[in-house]
Amino acid sequence: MQSTEDLKKIASQVRRDIIRMVVEAKSGHPGGSMSSTDFMTALYFGVMDQDPATWTREGKDQDMFILSAGHLTPMYYSILSRAGYFPISEMASFRKFGTRLQGHPSVRKVLPGVFQAAGSLGQGLSVAIGMALGKKAAKDNHTVFVLCGDGETEEGQIWEAAMFAAHHKVDNLIAFTDVNGQQIDGRTEDVAGLGDLGEKWRAFGWEVIEADGHDMDKILEAFRKAKDFEGKGKPVMILFQTEMGHGVDFMAGTHKWHGSVPNEEQAKVALSQLEETLGDF
Repeated sequence: MQSTEDLKKIASQVRRDIIRMVVEAKSGHPGGSMSSTDFMTALYFGVMDQDPATWTREGKDQDMFILSAGHLTPMYYSILSRAGYFPISEMASFRKFGTRLQGHPSVRKVLPGVFQAAGSLGQGLSVAIGMALGKKAAKDNHTVFVLCGDGETEEGQIWEAAMFAAHHKVDNLIAFTDVNGQQIDGRTEDVAGLGDLGEKWRAFGWEVIEADGHDMDKILEAFRKAKDFEGKGKPVMILFQTEMGHGVDFMAGTHKWHGSVPNEEQAKVALSQLEETLGDF
């Protein structure tokens, strides 16, 4: 397991990768990618039992991760490549026609680390539940993790899945939500009004943990608590409180950067605020 300081360094590099990928492609979703970077770094480099060298799409004898918020691929691809699933240089192919690094995860060309295609919001939680039940049936004592967005939580399928998982006691599932308060059309509280997400998930029969999604120590503590609930009859939801565009001052806290890309001058400013720790692709 990486130290807290090492995890922070990886997260800084991931944010640099995000900026460089979307600017090179002139398209992508940097805002939510940057808000989810810290806890996703902690997951892959400090929590999950996973090994790129033995990865298969069946996920046998390893933890599995599903990206339900499928537009967050700049973050996802950076973490996968930095973790050793495919060459770091391949990030330069992001969103280019015919490559493995499409705008949403695809399984068509078998990108290592990606278990399931994603794009239509709301579906990933259902997929993760199915995978978790599959592990139970196979007596595979590993965990399925899934990332949802708070805007995505407006989808009805999320709550159908929530009921199903609680009813069937899917207690080898750890879901987490990037609660950055922003979505493509504005603030979540203005678009649909999510209310108290913690109380909602508890009412649906889940164990709920709430944590600062940018404090690495608190992130790791939240994952430890979630692991303690495994096998006790309830699925777990971690609500990570985050900031859209975190790490770059002019991108932080606004929905403007949900799916917009910095220009070259803005990119220079953004990169000047993010430490290069592992070497750019």
